[in-house]
Amino acid sequence: MLTSAALLAAVSGLALGLGLIVAIGAQNAFVLRQGLRLEHVAAVVAVCALSDLALIFAGVLGAGEVLERVSWLVPVVCFAGAAFLLGYGALAARRALRPGVLLSDAAGIGAGLAVTVGTCLALTWLNPHVYLDTVVLLGSTASTYGDQRWAFAVGAGIGSIVWFTGLGFGARLLRPVFARPVAWRVLDGVIAAVMTLLAVSLLVRGIAEA
Repeated sequence: MLTSAALLAAVSGLALGLGLIVAIGAQNAFVLRQGLRLEHVAAVVAVCALSDLALIFAGVLGAGEVLERVSWLVPVVCFAGAAFLLGYGALAARRALRPGVLLSDAAGIGAGLAVTVGTCLALTWLNPHVYLDTVVLLGSTASTYGDQRWAFAVGAGIGSIVWFTGLGFGARLLRPVFARPVAWRVLDGVIAAVMTLLAVSLLVRGIAEA
């Protein structure tokens, strides 16, 4: 039976999980774009949700404490993530500057499943913010709930599943807007800017932690 304490922990986990994940970032931008293009949406949603669940439960198990103690690992992850985000941002900027590529939404050949899943995994696991927020912050918060920490983790996991499912499969509702190449130009331009800003923030953090 779900006790009031467990329910409170689950709701708190749901709220914090959504608070951390509902933001414009590399992972969400990728899920949105795949949803708009109707390309491998189920696979992308599954990868993101399962990855988030793994990170959440790792944080509850105490991986966050380990990450904080291995001081040299944080800057390494920051620099690697920054390099990847800069590359991904450059690709988005190139798409924004070449309208012909944007038309592939309607008539072009999209990326294969392996490439799509690989990109999704990289955007998830090479992003230091995922570890700092999901593993460290969420994991440390869960520990304050004592015996109900797993209920907290379940609530956070439900939040991730609901968010990625809604973002991936709900993006198709915006397809009429993105039927015009100019809309894709704007989206890819925003993605390029966000990726660049995230990369810069990671470089600054990596230098500070080094």
